[in-house]
Amino acid sequence: MKPKAVVIYSGGMDSYTVLHFVLQKGYEVYPLSFNYGQRHDKELVVASYVCKTLNLTHQVVDITNINHLLQGSSLTDCDLDIPTGEYGLDNMKSTVVPNRNMIFLSLAVGYAVSIGASQVFYGAHAGDHSIYPDCRPEFVTAMNDVCAIANYEPVAVVSPFLHLSKSEILRVGLSMQLDYVHSWTCYNGREKACGGCGSCLERLAAFASQNMIDPLDYEVPSIGAS
Repeated sequence: MKPKAVVIYSGGMDSYTVLHFVLQKGYEVYPLSFNYGQRHDKELVVASYVCKTLNLTHQVVDITNINHLLQGSSLTDCDLDIPTGEYGLDNMKSTVVPNRNMIFLSLAVGYAVSIGASQVFYGAHAGDHSIYPDCRPEFVTAMNDVCAIANYEPVAVVSPFLHLSKSEILRVGLSMQLDYVHSWTCYNGREKACGGCGSCLERLAAFASQNMIDPLDYEVPSIGAS
């Protein structure tokens, strides 16, 4: 019998790679996505499509009713502009959603206990360390300490790419022959990726580092595949 694992799956590049990484490790995978009122909810559509093609039981949890408790992020407040330019702390701090990953992980661990899974995977990576406190190694370590004692059944929080850059994660995914047209990174909730927000620029730089063109459609055609 395969061991069970929950994967927090946003639909982005990192979690798309984590999902396939865990599948290739031989786990019975239970993807878990969250609708928290993010303006880039196209990522959920992409996530659902991927899970359907893989015949995975995909849970999408609606937690939009707690949005009024989590104020101040440009990812959820349309009155705030999504920052353009470099993917760095000074530029991207407005995209921090208060306590987001702790909320996600708490729910994912509860789900894991209920289905008999001993591990929860999520896609924190080195490029996020300077911006998002809940993607840093010390956070993952602390969450593991808590999740080992929070229930009768200990659950491990696993971030397999915690010390890898976006480019290095992409290299791992390409070695698995993943098609990244089935992932969504842009923080703007429009039909095509904008190509100008920090998240898009980090993604485009990762593809450039691999001497590849990103397969997504962009609002500026010259930077995408079309």
